[in-house]
Amino acid sequence: MSSTIPDKMRAVVFNGPFDVKVVTKPTPQIREPTDAILKVSSTALCGSDLHYYRGHQKATPGFVCGHETVGHIVALGDSVKNHQLGDHVVVPFSTSCGDCFYCNQGESSRCSKAALLGCITPTFSLDGGQAEYLLVPNATSSLVKAPSRIADDLLVLMADVFPTGYFAASRFLKDLSEKQQGDTVAVVLGCGPVGICAIASALHLTNNKAKVFAVDSIPERLEAAKKLGAIPINLLDNPVEKIKEASSGRGADVVMEVVGHADALELAFDMIRPFGKISSVGVHNEHISFPGFALYSKNVTLAFGRCPVRSLFDETAAVLEELQDKLLFLCQNKMSLEEAPEAFKLFEKMKVHKILFSV
Repeated sequence: MSSTIPDKMRAVVFNGPFDVKVVTKPTPQIREPTDAILKVSSTALCGSDLHYYRGHQKATPGFVCGHETVGHIVALGDSVKNHQLGDHVVVPFSTSCGDCFYCNQGESSRCSKAALLGCITPTFSLDGGQAEYLLVPNATSSLVKAPSRIADDLLVLMADVFPTGYFAASRFLKDLSEKQQGDTVAVVLGCGPVGICAIASALHLTNNKAKVFAVDSIPERLEAAKKLGAIPINLLDNPVEKIKEASSGRGADVVMEVVGHADALELAFDMIRPFGKISSVGVHNEHISFPGFALYSKNVTLAFGRCPVRSLFDETAAVLEELQDKLLFLCQNKMSLEEAPEAFKLFEKMKVHKILFSV
C-alpha cells in the first residue's frame, strides 16, 4: 500500500570524521510487511550525531545521518494495520517490536529487535532521517502519531531530546513528597538541548521547589538555563564547592549527567552527597573507572543508559505539551537539507542550541 514515491532522493551521508555530504540516493522501498516509508517533514541535528562526526564513536561510512525525525506515511507493509497513508508520525530514535520481554517491561530501548536510526555500527544498521524519505521497520510499534497539541517545530524533540532529558530527571525526582521537593538539590551537567530538557523536566517534576543547578562552560547555554529557573554555575567557577555551599556541605542529592564524557561523570561523583543518586544519559564511548572503595564509602547509586523513548512517549508528550512555550527557543534555527555540511560545522562548534532541517 503506497502513494507515488520517486526513485531517487536527497540525503545527508556520513563519509568520515568531520565529513558529511548531501547526495542523491535510491529511495528506500518496503522490504518486509512490517515496514513503513515516510516522507520526512522535519529532522534535526542532535548532540549524539557529534559522536560519530567527531570520530569518537566508530561508524562505517556511507550511512544516512540523523535520528530525530517527523514525517508522513507514504507506504505501508501489509501487516501494519494501526497506521494509514498520510498519517503524521514521530519516529523514536530506537525502533522497537512492542512484544518482547523488554518492550513489555517498558524498556523499549533494549528491545530484542531494536535498531538505531542514523548510526551504522557492527550491531545496528539502519539509515537515518536526514533525507527526503525514511524506511522504518516494525512500524506498528515504532511509529507514534504526532501529538496534535505540540507545536510542529517541537515534534522532533519527541524523537529523542525531550524524552531523554525527562528520563534523566524522572529516574530520581519523580514522585517526591512535598518536603523532599523543597529539600532537594539537583544538578544538571551539560546545558545542551538534552540538558535544557532535563532542567525543564526537573523543575516540573519538583513543582519548581527544588534547587536545580545548571553547569556548563558556554555563557549562552547558562543564560538559557537561568531563564528556565535553574541556578547557573560556570564549569570554571568551582562547581563542586558551590554545590556544597548550597547543601550545608553535603553535596547534591541528584546529579544528571548528559554530556557522555568520563570527566563529567567524575565531576558528578565529586559533587554528589553520600547516598546521592547519579542519572547518566550521556553516550559514553570511553573506558570509565572509579575506585571501588570510594563508591562503597559514599553509598552512591549510579544509573546509566539509553532512554526508552517509545515506552515513555505518552508520558513525556503530556509534559512537553505543558512546557513547550518555554522550549520553543531550542528549535528556532532552521536550515535546508542541502546546507547540512555547514549545519554540522556550526553545531559541532556549539554556535547554536539545535538545528532543524526543512525537507
